[in-house]
Formats: sequence, C-alpha cells, structure tokens
Amino acid sequence: MTDTSGRDTVAAVWRIESARIVGALARYTGDFALAEDLAQEALAEALVTWPREGVPRNAAGWLLTVGRRRAIDAFRRNTALEKRYAALAHDLREGGISSGSAPTNPPDGAEDVLWDPDRIDDDVLALMFIACHPVLSKEARIALTLRVVGGLTSDEIAKAFLAPTATVQARITRAKKTLKAARVPFGVPPPEERVRRLGSVLNVIYLIFTEGSTASSGDDLIRFDLAGEAQRLARVLARLMPDEPEVHGLLALLELTAARFPARTGPDGEPVLLEQQDRRRWDQAAIRRGRAALSRAARIGRGLGAYGLQAAIAECHAIAPSVDATNWDRIVLLYEALNRLAPSPVVELNRAVAVSMAQGPKAALRIVDDLVAAGALPNSHLLPSVRGELLIRLGRASEARTELRRAIELCGNARERALLRRKLANLD
Repeated sequence: MTDTSGRDTVAAVWRIESARIVGALARYTGDFALAEDLAQEALAEALVTWPREGVPRNAAGWLLTVGRRRAIDAFRRNTALEKRYAALAHDLREGGISSGSAPTNPPDGAEDVLWDPDRIDDDVLALMFIACHPVLSKEARIALTLRVVGGLTSDEIAKAFLAPTATVQARITRAKKTLKAARVPFGVPPPEERVRRLGSVLNVIYLIFTEGSTASSGDDLIRFDLAGEAQRLARVLARLMPDEPEVHGLLALLELTAARFPARTGPDGEPVLLEQQDRRRWDQAAIRRGRAALSRAARIGRGLGAYGLQAAIAECHAIAPSVDATNWDRIVLLYEALNRLAPSPVVELNRAVAVSMAQGPKAALRIVDDLVAAGALPNSHLLPSVRGELLIRLGRASEARTELRRAIELCGNARERALLRRKLANLD
C-alpha cells in the first residue's frame, strides 16, 4: 500500500467512524475532552502505521483499542484514578490484549470485544448533545460538532468557513474546557432535558447546511462538502431519534433543498436563478427522500414545526413543473405560519418574495419597506437585493440602482456579487 492510499484509507475510516470512536472512549473514560484527545492520538498512530503495515481487519476497532490504551497510560499517570485504570486494564485482559504499548495490529477478534454495537447509537447521540450543548457559543457548537461528530479536521473546518485554522482549533479547545468546567456529563440526556436541548442540535445542523447551500463568502456559491455533511448528520439523528417530528422535518428540508443543487449553478459555477433552472436536473431521488421525511414528520407530530414548515415550502417548489405553475398562495400561507411560530426578518423577507409572485411586486414592497423602517438585517445584502428586484419590476430603475449598489457592497460571496452586478448593468 502506498503512503497516499494508506492515508486516504485512514481519512475515510475516520470520517465514517470517528463519532462512534470518540463516543465509546467518552463512555469508557467519563471525560469527553480526554476522549477527543485520545481519539486524535489513535488517528495520528494510524496515519503512521496503516500505510506501512496495512489496514487492520477491523479498522474502527483498531482505533478504539489504541485509544483505550492511551487512556490507560493517562490513568497510570494520575494516581487519583488508579481504581478506574484497574477496571479498564481488567477489561482489556478479558478481551485478550495484554497491557503495554499499543499494538500495530491488535489480535483478530480483540477489536470486537471493545466495539460494542449495542452501545454505538447511544454514544453517537450523546456526542451530538454534548457538542451542541447550550453552554457553548454558536461558533463553538458548529466547530465541535464538525470535529467530533462529523470527523472533519481543523483544517477542513477552517477551509469550510474561511477561517484561520488556529481560530478553529482555539474554538474547539475552549469548547472542551467549557464543557469540563460546566461538568457536563457524558451520556444521552433524560427525556425531558433531551427535548429542551434538541433545538440546539437541530440548529447547529441547520446552520452548517445553510452555510454550505449558499456560502456567505468566498468564490463558490455552494460548498457541497459542508452541505453534504449536514445532510449526513441529519440522517444519523433521524435514525437515532425516530419519534421526533422536527428531526424528520429538518431532514426533509435539507433533502428537498439539496435536490436543486445540480441546477443552481452553471458550467462555470455562476448562480442560476430559480426561474431559469432546468428542473430536469433536480435530484428526484432526493425529492422522494425529502417528501417521505416530511410525511413522517406530519404523521408523528401534532402539526409541523419550524423546520417542517420550511420543508413544506421546499416541497411546493420541488413538485411544481415551473415557476409560474408553483402554488405561491400556499407558500405565502406557509410563510405566515412559520413567521408566527418562529418570527424573524429573514422569514418575513422570504414571505415578501412569495407575495410578489402571488399578488404582485407592489404588495410585496410594502412588506419590505416595513422591514427597512424597522432597521432589519442592516448588514445583509438580502434586503436591498430583494427590494432592488421589486423596484425593477415596478419600473423604478433609479431607486433599484441604489438598492443593487448597496447589495453589492454588503454581499460577501463573489458569485452572488457578480449576479448583482449583471442586474445593475442591465439597468443602464
């Protein structure tokens, strides 16, 4: 095996299994921060060993075995934890592995003793709730979730959010210290606490997907890897919490939104507006998955939640043969319901867009002007962009130019800025 192929294999196994490995180590050690460090040490050893000696039969079990050995070494150095070390060492002896330095290839079957499939789901679920704990800042939750649940490296997270790697590493380190200081225990929260904290988990996944689906900055409109990771996390959560309607609502929203990705950009990566998209390029399999998830959310819930309502809006687009044939009246009603349930300027702005299609630009402009008067979204390009479009449709070109120039100044994404500049140039 070449060095490159070996490292690629390590990366692939790590991306798939890292959450389970960190979760299992956290359960064994009772220390989330230590578990994440131990898993990283095991990963580093794999990067050295596997390219040279080959991939073990049970790669995930190999990583977990090495991580547990590192835990024993850590407990050895801490006499206060001698009793816990003895228990772990006993478990390893029962598994047929003697104490000492980590083996390059643990004996066949040894990994299976350590890798308890009955506990994997609980471990991953606990990891999600810890990484998205409300005691952490939004930025810390996102970074920690991508690191310990998604298996992304600090470099990958930094690249995804166009932030320095050192900044991402600092956020992760602070997050682990905060969790330790707050004495957050490892484990799935009790049912009542789980419901309260589920919103934080869903929000983190939603934020990751949002940044991936329409990048706030950089040269690419869509960051497919980031959006794909959010979809994967949503699918994992739906499997772990099958009776929570909003979990399925979020999954439906992500699937239905991602279904349009193939048609949202042109050959050179330029944005393609909804009315110009070739709907034959939409991912029909993703649409079917999204509609199935939305149906399940409606079936097990008492009415759709905020994510379910957004998914219902996305479904209206997904099943419409064209922009003109879209049920815009239903979309307006869904946005009204969403704004009552989870009011925000962005929801109201989206409602204005739907109203412009259902009732015309004049009715929509009144909604947008109310947002402007309220000082909403002062640093976002979205508000002047929508207002400029409405003014164009009303024939008020001079005012539209002012709005589009403002939108260009505020827009951080190069692809969207280019689109706005084309609109502005067409007015001259």
